[in-house]
Formats: sequence, C-alpha cells, structure tokens
Amino acid sequence: MEHGFSWVATVPGLHFMAPHTSTAVLVVFGLLLWAWIANRKLAAATDPAVPDETLTARNTLEIYVEWFVGFIEGLLGPRGRQYVSIYGTFFLFILAANLIGLVPGFSPPTSDFNVTFALGVMSFVLYNGFGFREHGMGYLKHFLGPIWWLMPLILPLELIDNLVRPVSLGLRLFGNMTGDHLVLSIFTDLTKLVVPVVFYALGAFVCLVQAFVFTILSIIYLSLAIAHHGDHEAEEHHH
Repeated sequence: MEHGFSWVATVPGLHFMAPHTSTAVLVVFGLLLWAWIANRKLAAATDPAVPDETLTARNTLEIYVEWFVGFIEGLLGPRGRQYVSIYGTFFLFILAANLIGLVPGFSPPTSDFNVTFALGVMSFVLYNGFGFREHGMGYLKHFLGPIWWLMPLILPLELIDNLVRPVSLGLRLFGNMTGDHLVLSIFTDLTKLVVPVVFYALGAFVCLVQAFVFTILSIIYLSLAIAHHGDHEAEEHHH
C-alpha cells in the first residue's frame, strides 16, 4: 500500500533508497535485532532448557523455531531439520515484509516485483545448489527423465519448468500482495473508520497465506531436487 508519507525517508542512510528497498532493509535489521536479543538472553540463561517466565524475544523465537522444525519435517522428513535456518528465514522475512505494508507510512517490499523476483531467484539458486550438493553432477539426471530415448523431449521441458519457477514465485507473491494492499488502501480512503478494520484482518490473513505459499513451494522444489530416484522406485514398488 503506497502512502504519501514514508517513515523510512526520515531515517538517515535510507532516505536515498527506493521506498520498497529501504523498507526491506528495515525488515532485515528488525529480524536481526530480534535474533540478537534472543541469543543474548539464551546465553545469559542459567539453564537454557528452561524457558523465560514471561513472553520475551527468546521465547517467541524458540516457539517459532519449534513450530517451523515440525512444519518442514512434515514435508521433508527428519532431514528437513538441516534446512530450517534457510527456509525459516525465508518465511519470516516474507511475512514481515508483507505485514509491514499494513502499517501507514511503509511501502511493503513484496509489492515490488524486483524484490519478489529476487526472492524467487534465491529460492531457485538454493534448491539447485542443494541438489548438486546431494547428488553431485548426477543431479543433472533429474533433467533427463527416466527413459533415455525420451531425453530430447524431457530435457527442454524440465529446463523450461525450472527456469519459470523463480518468475512464477515472484509474480504470485507480487500480484497477491499488490492487490491486497491496493484494496486495503482504497477502502481505507473511502470509509476511514470501522470498515477498514475488517480489511486489515483479511489483509493480515493474506500476508500469512502468501508467506506460507512461497515457502511451501520453495520446500517442494527442494524436495524434488534432493530426492533419490531409488527412493521413488522403492515407494512405487511398495505401493
């Protein structure tokens, strides 16, 4: 949602950036500050296994990490734990970047295609990188198909499918968040009071859903990249 006034324009060092970029930088610093405070409280705890008595930065981060571990292990199995830090950060950044757009005076980074496309490219680089780490050069077999004589047909289809993924990820997030904040902006300008509260609640829900969708799709692409063909064959034989 665009606003005439921008809070980040008042911050020294950020005012010369585009609003979406400066807000993204602010979101990153906010998340890093949260992690830093939580880590300090954890290091100062007498017994790290005992949670704080009140809701603190440490408690909230521990709750989130515990939830995300269960979430990604539900998609990838026990091996998903090694990817928590990366895809958990994806989810947190996108969610925070979505939600900050609900605050007057901030331009949501995810309403700019440059930002969402960059996130899509990062997802693309990561799952292919993990695919090569898992299989070495054998990862290229994923693009050739299971039958050698179908390779001329399968290879271009697989390449197109993979190259389109960062664009589709970026466009989906950009389109939904732009539309969501545009609707909220229009109804806020028209009604001023009461009615916008409903749209703020719906907007927050859309922000959460879109963060989920981007993260889940990225994890699914990862699961396809690190999967072993033998695992699929064993599963099919079992069924």
